[in-house]
Amino acid sequence: MQQPQLVIMAAGLGSRYGGLKQMAPVDAQNHWIIDYSIFDAVRAGFGKIILIVKPENEALFRDTLGKRIGGAAEIEYVHQIKEILPEGFSVPEGREKPWGTAHAVLCAKKAITAPFAVINADDFYGKDAFKIIHRFLTGDHPENEYAMVGYQVENTLTENGHVARGVCAMDESGQYLSGIIERTRIEPRDGGAAFTEDDGKTYTFLPSGTTVSMNFWGFTPDILAEIEGRFASFLRENLPKNPLKCEYFLPLIPNQLIAERKARVRVLPCTEKWYGITYQADMPQVQAAIAQMKKDGVYPYSLW
Repeated sequence: MQQPQLVIMAAGLGSRYGGLKQMAPVDAQNHWIIDYSIFDAVRAGFGKIILIVKPENEALFRDTLGKRIGGAAEIEYVHQIKEILPEGFSVPEGREKPWGTAHAVLCAKKAITAPFAVINADDFYGKDAFKIIHRFLTGDHPENEYAMVGYQVENTLTENGHVARGVCAMDESGQYLSGIIERTRIEPRDGGAAFTEDDGKTYTFLPSGTTVSMNFWGFTPDILAEIEGRFASFLRENLPKNPLKCEYFLPLIPNQLIAERKARVRVLPCTEKWYGITYQADMPQVQAAIAQMKKDGVYPYSLW
């Protein structure tokens, strides 16, 4: 059994945060959130770490994160490059934005050689989440069965603004995903959360316990052919409508495969609390939470 690999998507622009939030220190030792994800992954039994970055940021990642970690984890750096497109397509003039999370994973295609998990670089997922997904990836399941760590919506919110989350619908068994609907503006409410699709004119309540996706997926390498094969049709449909900002999001592919009955996605329930730095005002809360976890012995004072 090959050790599962961890793919970390770190090429986003971080526009709402106002800087390269992946590199913002979250403790006195200058660790980033990515440090904690890699530490938790290695502790859970993951092998190679595949870090997807912008080409211009690789040296910075190597000289900071890479030097800190040293030989504690094998890291392979992969570039998300806008020009990696299906034959017949080119980058529209004026486009700066990357092509999204599905494209990021596609850029790592050559580096992925085993069952793998995918996470965002700027989300703190919690140690149990890595244990849960590792158990799935090393267990027995059909080739076309994937997994997603499911969080409770109330554990994924910030007090400093709204967040985007994939709200999950479950099948009759309650174990498998029937679909994800991306809600781009979710805010905290007593007893859960609420989302708006009309800029705050009306809200729909989401009760506590509602399952949401935090983009923590578990796949076998065969998903890469699906991502690659569906990219051209995505571009044909979306480039004319939004050439500068349309994004090929990772949840789109499992959604389509579920609808086509070509794959199933097992939802792995997780009660961990998410922490993230969507906004700069989130940073003190993240730092305080990590300091408390160190005090409680969840993490050592220095990770590496």
